[in-house]
Formats: sequence, structure tokens, C-alpha cells
Amino acid sequence: MTVVEERSGSDLFTAPGDYPPRSAWQRDCTACGACCTAPDIAALAKPLGVPCVNLGAGCLCAVYASRPAVCRNYRPDWVCGEVAPLPTLEARARRFLEIYGLEPVGRGL
Repeated sequence: MTVVEERSGSDLFTAPGDYPPRSAWQRDCTACGACCTAPDIAALAKPLGVPCVNLGAGCLCAVYASRPAVCRNYRPDWVCGEVAPLPTLEARARRFLEIYGLEPVGRGL
């Protein structure tokens, strides 16, 4: 069973059994940039493991008000608690990909 299958229908902030529990109070975006770097985003032609061209200083979105629906609909979950404390954007994105068993292709991380 994949992490995604295991998570369907449950509290998004409850970590799977083989991960340490996460803080119940941290449910907002931490502006860590991992979700703007690790996954591929077809609406932006952004490949896996490559930072979005709109990801600016402090890991903030330069087009936040007009960001595409895929970005607008993303909700923080337990993965955010797992990656946000890591010291660099590269480390956070690598851990995000690792959790989902993905490897960046080409010019990624």
C-alpha cells in the first residue's frame, strides 16, 4: 500500500504508522517551498524536483493571487510537518520525493 492509498479518507495531519506523530496545532502552510519544488505541476510545465519559476525569496509564490488551480487547491498535510523543519529547500524537496518514492529526472535536485 502506498502512502497516498494509506492516507485516503483519514485526517491529513495524522502521519502513517511508520512515521512519528505530527503536531496537531500546525495545520497551516509553513512556506517551506517543498510543494512548489518536489512535485511536477503540469499546469506550469514544471518537472519533478525542479523549483517553480514563480517561487521567490523566502519560498513565497510570486503569482500567488493568480496561481493555477492545482496550486490553489493544494492543502498542507502531515508531509509538511515532516519536511518543513529541514534546513534547506533542497533538503525539504528531497525528503518530499523520498516519502512518495519519487526520483527527480534530468535537471532536478
